[in-house]
Amino acid sequence: MTRSTGSGAARAVVVGGGIAGLATAALLARDGHEVRLFEARDELGGRAGRWRSGGFLFDTGPSWYLMPEVFEHFYRLMGTTAADELELVRLDPGYRVYFEGYDEPVDVRAEREASIALFESIEPGAGAALARHLDSADETYRLAMTHFLYTDFARPGALLAPPVRRRLGRLARLLLEPLERMVGRSFDDVRLRQILGYPAVFLGTSPERAPSMYHLMSRFDLADGVFYPMGGFGEIITSIARLASRAGAELVTGARVLGIETADGRTTGVRVQHHGPAGGTGGTVTEEFVEAELVVSAADLHHTDAELLPPRARTRSEASWSRRDPGPGAVLVMLGVHGRLPELGHHTLCFTADWRTNFQRVFGSRPAIPDPASFYVCRPSATDPGVAPPGCENLFLLVPVPADPTIGAGGIDGGGDRLVEETADRAITTLAEWAGIPDLAERILVRRTIGPADFEDWFHSWLGSALGPGHTLRQSAMFRGRTASPNVEGLYFAGATTIPGIGLPMCLISAELVAKAVRGEDTPGPLEEPAPPEQRPRPRERTA
Repeated sequence: MTRSTGSGAARAVVVGGGIAGLATAALLARDGHEVRLFEARDELGGRAGRWRSGGFLFDTGPSWYLMPEVFEHFYRLMGTTAADELELVRLDPGYRVYFEGYDEPVDVRAEREASIALFESIEPGAGAALARHLDSADETYRLAMTHFLYTDFARPGALLAPPVRRRLGRLARLLLEPLERMVGRSFDDVRLRQILGYPAVFLGTSPERAPSMYHLMSRFDLADGVFYPMGGFGEIITSIARLASRAGAELVTGARVLGIETADGRTTGVRVQHHGPAGGTGGTVTEEFVEAELVVSAADLHHTDAELLPPRARTRSEASWSRRDPGPGAVLVMLGVHGRLPELGHHTLCFTADWRTNFQRVFGSRPAIPDPASFYVCRPSATDPGVAPPGCENLFLLVPVPADPTIGAGGIDGGGDRLVEETADRAITTLAEWAGIPDLAERILVRRTIGPADFEDWFHSWLGSALGPGHTLRQSAMFRGRTASPNVEGLYFAGATTIPGIGLPMCLISAELVAKAVRGEDTPGPLEEPAPPEQRPRPRERTA
């Protein structure tokens, strides 16, 4: 039986200060629990970090604001709104795509009818095919929101609701047919196939490995639109941390959790090592045991299993982990560039012609860094003048590579490990050639890289994975994990490495799943929101 601090509340510890940990702390504190969050690094945010240099402000992680209704729902649970917490800008075009072998890029609009018209202009008949595709994506997304995303499938009846039973045949096809095959049946032009298939990478896998269930992702960028929070994605972290503190949670940085203690099949607390800035340089390292009836690990699930829990309490054996897919690694490149770069959108994707080989190198049985590689570029200075000095541009490049920490770590001004810096150099060269910016390399004022070894070192990421376990069939929905530990009472999991999965919206949902489990609620669907605040203005629109 849970020991309480009064009024049914319990002492709770949250491990990890990324978005999932912060959101979990906020929701538990709002429910009256006594919450302490411990983050090993000196700043909050986890993968959604920030780096400042030379007047540039870089987001070092997520940069796509998708599924706005999930953010809005979380903020409403906390008694506020996205409009109150963030200044959101709707991007139009949503993003630009450069295709190897084609002279002109394609600008993807941020609205359904414009997307349909774009597809029709590229391939006759593709407009109608996209309309059907988006109708299916919308239906699948609504079904997922109501019955799948806000449940951890602990209650078997979650799959037996009448709307689900009526669609079992269709759902089975969507789970068993790869996304690549589904898209290929309706579209011939390789560019359209790539636009509809690439969202699989946001889910940590490839179009040929992702279930076609995930065609629902196209609803977000081709119909709902893409947003950007002014000031960068660190503003989301700041807002959620502020709400958690306001609700009563204590957020402690420079505090590494060394172990989760258990007794008689339930949690008793955590062992924490406190250090000063920069790993204790100039400070004193101390340790303490923090008692808690509830422990939520928002850290990497493999790290939780292998390092924080005693063997009898682990969710999976090391042999079981060896059979799982860690998702991709990444080489990240942050560039401060002199002069303007109108050749690039706020978001730009660069796709190689032979992208099947590209994906096989990242996800296949013989992994290697792709060359050439498909990659992603973010230019937030296209929308937000505050992230770069006047007359300069802020660029963030993400190159998917195998999840392999031996690829190495990054560094400043080319000081990272060889493979990381060579991968960055090739991406810069490719971007310069495809986008027609021949002097790009000479205009770089600030440069920093991050590699898979950094993800392993900073975030205890399994095999240096950049996103988390890929959303293959065996790692999706009920096969991905559980919110509550099956072995330890009072132990819960949140974040991208558990259910429901990868991405900021999924991390917010995972936090809500913890709150529901602690409450003893096992019904599908989101928690009921409190009475809505007064009507707020809609996000303003701007053409990037």
